[in-house]
Amino acid sequence: MRRIYTATDIIQVGRVQGVLKAAGIDSQIRNQHLAGAMGGLPFDQCWPELWVADADEAEATRLIQRERFAPVGEDWTCPDCAETVEAPLEQCWNCGHTKGAA
Repeated sequence: MRRIYTATDIIQVGRVQGVLKAAGIDSQIRNQHLAGAMGGLPFDQCWPELWVADADEAEATRLIQRERFAPVGEDWTCPDCAETVEAPLEQCWNCGHTKGAA
């Protein structure tokens, strides 16, 4: 087994596990119950981890990379200040206008 992914919360790890499952790759989440140990253990040792069989490592890594860099929409132009704002942002970084607000 190989650790192929770790994140600060279980939701992120579960999302990646779903991507792998859809591709037919079995995986295991480890450390999912260690959040309560933070403070007594180094915080990064308590983060949930996703593990796959050695034979699935290359394909799982490829899928994770594709998912992490997948397009999330198009950049938008703020109607208040005309600044270009990156797609994942819902609020203009320059003036604070909320995307879609009148």
